Amino acid sequence: MQSCFWRRILVSIAVFFLAGSIWVMHSPPALAYDNPELLPNTFTPVVDLAKSLPVLQEEKLVKDLEQFEADTGWKLRVLTQYDRTPGRAVIKYWGLDDKSILLVADSRGGNILSFSVGDAVYKLLPRTFWIELQTRFGNLYFVREEGEDQAILQALESVKGCLLKGGCNVVPGLPREQWILTLITSVIGGVICGFAAQPRQKGQVFAWQWALIFSPLWGILFIAFGIGPVVTRTSDWLPLVRNISGFLIGVLVAYLSPIFSRSSSSNEL
Repeated sequence: MQSCFWRRILVSIAVFFLAGSIWVMHSPPALAYDNPELLPNTFTPVVDLAKSLPVLQEEKLVKDLEQFEADTGWKLRVLTQYDRTPGRAVIKYWGLDDKSILLVADSRGGNILSFSVGDAVYKLLPRTFWIELQTRFGNLYFVREEGEDQAILQALESVKGCLLKGGCNVVPGLPREQWILTLITSVIGGVICGFAAQPRQKGQVFAWQWALIFSPLWGILFIAFGIGPVVTRTSDWLPLVRNISGFLIGVLVAYLSPIFSRSSSSNEL
């Protein structure tokens, strides 16, 4: 059970970097061909060729996307596919422009989600946002546990929420696996700080000079990787308190480790 959990964390990290390289190196596969015969005759913002969405869920999603476009002007479109794709035909069918966001769900790859985004969208939601969005909701573990429909719906909800707020640099929400990673980096940062602060001269209580020298290392681990991802993704104070506590515990344990070792040596004598 525990090994499976850590395997999920490692896979999530690998998928994150893989998604980044894929985003840079390739164009969306849905736009590689031109098969307009696969598209319905009547207009709809959702084309579910792979049948990833239940009928009632699809009908509700269609109404939500149409209402969202009417209220905000942003075009959100969904295409699910498996063995065949309409490809570039969706550009004309949906009239995709700078204010359009196309979500493509294709379960043939390692990550089922990909996005084609208009230039105007990048002003509010940068490329790193889309990489994180794809990694969080499109990975195989999330799809296996929640289903393809939830991967699509939750990704769209994140996009809609950020557009309504005027933009996001990161995907809102802090998954448990991501919080565990921030806690680990916080503790490691505390351990480094504690070891650096151990007194090295007689009568010295706290070696602040050494702690300051190593501050770029433990500061990056604690602030950039431990605190930053938490405060930018959630307003919940509990993960923040836990990370700060983990850092302080790491400092205390590392700082007091010589005392523990001397005590154990004295007991042996």
